[in-house]
Amino acid sequence: MEVGMDALHAMGIYIVKYLQENLMNFQDWFIFVSHAADLRSTFYIFFPIWFHLCESVGIKLIWVSVVGDWLNLVLKWILFGQRPYWWVHETSYYANVSAPEIKQFPVTCETGPGSPSGHAMGSSSVYYVMVCAVLTLLHNNTSFKSRCQRWALWTFFWGVQINVCLSRVFVAAHFPHQVVAGVISGMGVAEMFNHIPAIYSVSMKKYIYTTIFFFSSAVGFYLLLKEFDVDLLWTLDKAKQWCARPEWIHIDSTPFASLIRNLGVFAGLGLALDTQMYKYKGKQPTEFIFHLSCIIASLLILHVLDSFELPTKVEMVFYVLSFCKSIAVPLIAVAIVPYCLSHVLRGQDKKVL
Repeated sequence: MEVGMDALHAMGIYIVKYLQENLMNFQDWFIFVSHAADLRSTFYIFFPIWFHLCESVGIKLIWVSVVGDWLNLVLKWILFGQRPYWWVHETSYYANVSAPEIKQFPVTCETGPGSPSGHAMGSSSVYYVMVCAVLTLLHNNTSFKSRCQRWALWTFFWGVQINVCLSRVFVAAHFPHQVVAGVISGMGVAEMFNHIPAIYSVSMKKYIYTTIFFFSSAVGFYLLLKEFDVDLLWTLDKAKQWCARPEWIHIDSTPFASLIRNLGVFAGLGLALDTQMYKYKGKQPTEFIFHLSCIIASLLILHVLDSFELPTKVEMVFYVLSFCKSIAVPLIAVAIVPYCLSHVLRGQDKKVL
């Protein structure tokens, strides 16, 4: 088994080197794609847009992202996947020959296990939800126009996934088989939620209970295996040892950091949907103007929020502030912005009258 995995990893290293040698002109594009494929884009961009276009899609995006990333964390801890940028230095596969030299980039030094790819899994699940939502809005039928629309949307979907996969392999953060596994598992999570309508009527208590379950199950799994001398954070030392530049290692790429960020957004959604601000329905001039205003205002405010960098010197302080910051994301987009804009627009109507 180990020999087979070494051969698979060696083939992956060959592909990484081939991409780096032949597609270096696309370096900036691949780095951008890696940044864009992070779930932060879903929370700060896609969610506020879709929530104000179609609330059910916005809610599904959060469920798919959070549950999918929790599952990704569990799978990574179970599979103990290597990453190219450290495996190539530690393997005995190249004992009789010189190991290939692969380049590293600012987005290379992820600190968690490599399989399956979280970027590929998150991207495929999120874009799968959005493509299905657009197809539903287009009222699918068997006409030639409808078939062309479906073909164009799924071509766009696979184009995004191919770029994400190439990006993660190019920067030596993942082996090819890891990104393929990520895409497939992400689509599976998204398709599963297409058949769970109950997520649209979940109470705030259930959001909180689910948040506690996800957190306690992850921590419990970590502590349980630690009792058997299995350190699930074994990859942190490898990242510190083999990353080309220490400043490329970020605390927000650690397994618990992403878990806490996601659970903050999840808990915040439950809280936002239960607030009186969300339930308040003021007089609106037109649906289109109101929803467009909500989208623009939410994106601007969330962009400012995202620009605030959290202190990283004390790890526990970072986790607490990250959780609080994440709670604010859905509160702003779902409750605060619509409530304030509704009052502002009502006030303008009164002035006109």
